Amino acid sequence: MLQIAFIRENQEKVLRALAKRNMDAKSIVELAVQLDEKRRTTQAEMDGILSESNKLSKDIGELMKSGEKSKAEILKQKNVLLKEKSKDLSEKLDVFTNELTEQLYLLPNLPADLVLEGKTPEDNLTTLQEGEIPVLHEGALPHWELVKKYDIIDFELGNKITGAGFPVYKGKGAKLQRALITYFLDKNTDAGYQEYQVPHLVNEASAYGTGQLPDKEGQMYHDKTDDLYLIPTAEVPVTNLFRDVILNENEMPVLATAYTPCFRREAGSYGAHVRGLNRLHQFDKVEIVRVEHPDKSYEALEGMVEHVRDILNELKLPYRILRLCGGDMGFASAMTYDFEVFSTAQDRWLEISSVSNFETFQANRLKLRFKDKDGKNQLAHTLNGSSLALPRVLAGILENYQTPEGIVIPEVLRKYTGFDIIN
Repeated sequence: MLQIAFIRENQEKVLRALAKRNMDAKSIVELAVQLDEKRRTTQAEMDGILSESNKLSKDIGELMKSGEKSKAEILKQKNVLLKEKSKDLSEKLDVFTNELTEQLYLLPNLPADLVLEGKTPEDNLTTLQEGEIPVLHEGALPHWELVKKYDIIDFELGNKITGAGFPVYKGKGAKLQRALITYFLDKNTDAGYQEYQVPHLVNEASAYGTGQLPDKEGQMYHDKTDDLYLIPTAEVPVTNLFRDVILNENEMPVLATAYTPCFRREAGSYGAHVRGLNRLHQFDKVEIVRVEHPDKSYEALEGMVEHVRDILNELKLPYRILRLCGGDMGFASAMTYDFEVFSTAQDRWLEISSVSNFETFQANRLKLRFKDKDGKNQLAHTLNGSSLALPRVLAGILENYQTPEGIVIPEVLRKYTGFDIIN
């Protein structure tokens, strides 16, 4: 959530920045500033009344001590009126504060200066492409055919149990999935990230804290009975570990990683481009999260990008890195790098990771702060990245490593799988 004080003092800058997202935010910003003015005026009036009431209470005490009860009674009546007025103002203040918060929730994060203007993924900037795209043998298959051929993932069985987008992993397919999860976690913990096991359901405050609500309410599975949400990413519970926390400056950076299943309704996703593992309602992902000092968060972002690169280099998958334009960035992000792996059998790039710096956007919602050298509380910066999302990584491995004899397992995974080929 953007800070209202910054919006109030930098309205034109905010509007120009949000225009990078192709958003005309003028009406929202103007209403937010008006509500903030009403809120501050009401707060000032309340503070004045409280000060006057405190003075009257002191005067009443003095008059009672001196035996001037009649004068004290007059002041008591006056104090009653002040308290009634204070109550009315308090109710107004709550209304203005809630209305202001609702408006602020509608505003996405401001793109960083390096973020380019653009409307679609075609406007993203490719910053790196690495790895050799393999030449497949004649008769090579896309992964949804390969998994049938080798009986390692069953989409129809998942459809019977639950519905479309909930595959069942079998035999070597299940072992390869588990091997990837363990490998990713080992890479992350070796890099200094502390591993967590977190709940897969979160409350509303947690979903608001990281910016999933209200922006992506329609994409989340919601249990109305207990008012809990299935997580769309481990980012939500892991980042909320630090909600309402005040860190000491020397406790940063905080590095965390977790494996979780992820649940997304993906409403409106149809067509060949979402076939097989390309788009699922339930999928596995290993996430990395950082809490950083504001002066070091962009250095940390580049370090996270290098960390994901290292994993993909070890897997020997062809990939490219994109710096997203304003129109393609997520709601809460100030800057995002996307990783895409090349699916040779599909002849297309598949997104497998997003690595983002949210600056203070999430921290403001979470009240995640740190004490600076002067002992003042400051908002921290939060970052997160997929390290990695499994379905499309698995699709890339199955397609790019296929041979006429079977699917070769990347060398780095063989100590985890216990086998070197699926045939």
